[in-house]
Amino acid sequence: MAHRSGRHFLQIPGPTNVPDRVLRAIDRPTIDHRGPSFGRFAQGVLADIRSIFRTEHPVVTYPSSGTGAWEAALVNTLSPGDRVLMYETGHFAVLWRRLAERLGLVVDLVEGDWRSGADPAAIEARLAADTGHEIKAVAVVHNETSTGATSRLPDVRAALDRTGHPALLLADTVSSLGSIDYRHDEWGVDVAVAASQKGLLLPPGLGLNAISEKARAASSAARLPRAYWDWEDMLAANARGFFPYTPATSLLYGLREAIDLLHEEGLEAVFARHRRHAAATRAAVEAWGLEVVCRVPAERSAAVTAAFMPGGEGADHVREIALERFDLSLGAGLGALADRVFRIGHLGDFNDLMLQGTLSGVEMSLELAGVELAGSGVRAAADRLAHGDVEVGVGT
Repeated sequence: MAHRSGRHFLQIPGPTNVPDRVLRAIDRPTIDHRGPSFGRFAQGVLADIRSIFRTEHPVVTYPSSGTGAWEAALVNTLSPGDRVLMYETGHFAVLWRRLAERLGLVVDLVEGDWRSGADPAAIEARLAADTGHEIKAVAVVHNETSTGATSRLPDVRAALDRTGHPALLLADTVSSLGSIDYRHDEWGVDVAVAASQKGLLLPPGLGLNAISEKARAASSAARLPRAYWDWEDMLAANARGFFPYTPATSLLYGLREAIDLLHEEGLEAVFARHRRHAAATRAAVEAWGLEVVCRVPAERSAAVTAAFMPGGEGADHVREIALERFDLSLGAGLGALADRVFRIGHLGDFNDLMLQGTLSGVEMSLELAGVELAGSGVRAAADRLAHGDVEVGVGT
């Protein structure tokens, strides 16, 4: 293949661009993961990652993808045949549901339209009807990257509290942690699922669970088989900065740098930057005359925007043009939205000019695909970045 000059625009909603400082940290020589230097280093990382989740409670890390962290959340807290209330917000909610069913759990599904976040009122109604408290956990995807919709986790917590239901609250924060406001302790989440390759500014390879006291107590009675994913084995070793098996040492070096980067910018500033870029991206989509997938303005994601193709298909052709002509990777439509939507990731290590370059590539690709545009999305986004206010919402 011929060399392509310039940078590749990786604008899928994860994996995201990795900052140079993190890449340099990962490039450090490997040291003995059972030696005292590593133990001291890992203790610091494991203590400081709590600040990104905004929790005082333990966070465990696994050499895994987010899927592994999904499984860890379930097997450490539940038993075969337990009922789990799950909300169908999109493709990743569907995948988490399938995993739960394969583990022998009974899923009580609230069906969704793939155009909004989880409805706290619908969850509350299911919990209120469960007078025998057979539902042991409620599992919600905080930010559904397949649709660009963010669920109102504090309102889901309030639904649990109003019904007096003792179920655990499990939240997938894979694409929200480090990108969208998330408060583990304040919102009463029992287990957060996260991964390294999105707002945490790292390559894929680390799965994480933030664990409440209630979740850890539940794990003592949970009977789903677990070995690799066992929290107690992990926490016992972590107390001294070690792991029950070989950790992803290079990624932990990168995680140390990523935590520092997020705090140097300030978490509130990070979230505001993501909201600003999301608002500009939606301004571009609307100027093109396309429709944003998430129909609820207050639930539109700060991490990713999904847009429908006019006519209902052809998104993959636009993505092919973007890659071949402009070296730009856009997110594919997934599951029920395959070929119907393209997704623009605007999360992680990202700035105004990178966004404008991305939107220019999308606009040119749409034109080359023969899509009749209502106007210039690039111009609309530039106006928004230069002069516009950012609307306030859950995901925005």
